[in-house]
Amino acid sequence: MNRTDRLYALVEELRACAPRRLSARALAARFEVSARTVERDISALQQAGVPIYSDVGRTGGYTLDKSRTLPPLNFTPTEAVAVAITLSRSEGSPYGRSARTALRKILAAMSAVDGAAAQELADRIRFLSPTEPGERASVPAVLEEAVATRRVVRIGYVDRSGAVTERVVEPVSFTAGSRCWYFLGWCRLRGEGRVFRTDRIRHAVLLDEPAPHRSFEELKCDVPDDVVIRALNLV
Repeated sequence: MNRTDRLYALVEELRACAPRRLSARALAARFEVSARTVERDISALQQAGVPIYSDVGRTGGYTLDKSRTLPPLNFTPTEAVAVAITLSRSEGSPYGRSARTALRKILAAMSAVDGAAAQELADRIRFLSPTEPGERASVPAVLEEAVATRRVVRIGYVDRSGAVTERVVEPVSFTAGSRCWYFLGWCRLRGEGRVFRTDRIRHAVLLDEPAPHRSFEELKCDVPDDVVIRALNLV
């Protein structure tokens, strides 16, 4: 068993036994390595953020917090590639950075064989892009956090005429057009729901104030007649 597979197997062994503790000696016997190797592997997993805890003494050992981890996802190679294709289109979108980390987690949860098969299939996928692609503005991370945590945000916004105004906005949602992303919220300066192009937001500061709960419908933002708004579904 190579080290990558052993690290994955160590996590699953601890998950299966949790909350019972397993000693380094017991894990070493299980994976036919030395106790020192197990200790190094556990240390590497802890540094990577896996919630593994240890106790010293006769009854000590290692255990894993099951409430803070996911069981094996068992993605097939084709499912992993399908997710990668979708996530590859998320560049510049809200939570695009999180999309990249999500894909890495999916690949890390796959077996070495399935991971290699997914990579081989991915090598047969190609995208056509302009030779000189235009610069795509990314949604500021501050706005992503404002929507996710429902916290008021202060932004500097440039309107169509080039004038910059300071706005305090209660965040509600994001929406996408054909060319860019929009940040929707209740603008306290105007006293109504407003739509802000994210590429016109010059700066954004997250405030400590919680935002009142508002629905998308409450904003009553103007929508063209030939446009249909769809919610993002996870199923």
